[in-house]
Amino acid sequence: MKDNVYSKNQYFEAVIQLRPYNEEVMRFIENQVKKQDKVFISRVEKLKTGVDIYISSQRFARTLGQKLKRSFKGELKITKTLFGRDKLKSKDIYRGTVLFRLE
Repeated sequence: MKDNVYSKNQYFEAVIQLRPYNEEVMRFIENQVKKQDKVFISRVEKLKTGVDIYISSQRFARTLGQKLKRSFKGELKITKTLFGRDKLKSKDIYRGTVLFRLE
């Protein structure tokens, strides 16, 4: 288990949008990331409406969204946006967005 969930690396595959900001939910997200070996938070942006958490794994972000919905009352929306194209593999590259809006 790792001690630090934050990384100076700017790489991210997904954004978890938490609306509005809630300290308890933020701690829950940090604890879930701590349990994973290869997942880290690249940065956190505080906004007027809440907080955006940039995370290194899209798959983990989607499963974390489902865990948030089960643990806290709120609305969950998962979307993906075309980011670019891998020329070697001829595949589209997507960035995910997980919006969790507390009730």
